[in-house]
Amino acid sequence: MQRVFVDAEHPDDPSIAAAVEVLRQGGVVAFPTDTLYGLAVDPRSDAAVAKLFALKGRGASAAVPLIASTIEQVLLAGAEGTIGALERRLAEAFWPGPLSIVIRPSAAIAPRVLGGAATVAVRVPAHAVARQLAAALGFCITATSANPTGSAPAASADDVAAALPDVDLLLDGGNAPGGAPSTIIGFDSQGPVLVRAGAIAWERVLKSLQ
Repeated sequence: MQRVFVDAEHPDDPSIAAAVEVLRQGGVVAFPTDTLYGLAVDPRSDAAVAKLFALKGRGASAAVPLIASTIEQVLLAGAEGTIGALERRLAEAFWPGPLSIVIRPSAAIAPRVLGGAATVAVRVPAHAVARQLAAALGFCITATSANPTGSAPAASADDVAAALPDVDLLLDGGNAPGGAPSTIIGFDSQGPVLVRAGAIAWERVLKSLQ
């Protein structure tokens, strides 16, 4: 494992560049988010996503969420028309932040990311390292929790190093804030659907859409 220290609030170019090079080579990068540490690969690479699943011991039916640097980057990862007026209202209300929106993916996303489903959850996080990593890659990155499947999530770089020593590169930004995971919201013909309860209360989501 290569461990690279990074300023959590003002990530420098050399540390991010080192991580992006690993991503472009199909490797796995652990990085801090506004909740816990996550694992990034390039979601356009089926081989990289397969490596991520093997590292975590994750079942093939489990979808992998994505994070983006901006809503414009979300549009690149989504199928045409998948970001409608309601999705934009949620994005404007809660991004950057711990709220994920379920969208239909573009053809660029590797099918393995979807876990057999037809949609993917994506968000813009309130963490400079996470956003800068996606920005420097030029596309969304995966953001599944940095722990073996079934074990406790990692809230620090030391947690990641102990649990997943085979990660290719660890961006050490100190302790992550911890707390609940992101709230995941989808939409059906009836309106918004709470897919997973999390850091943002369902009542706040509903109020933002009124």
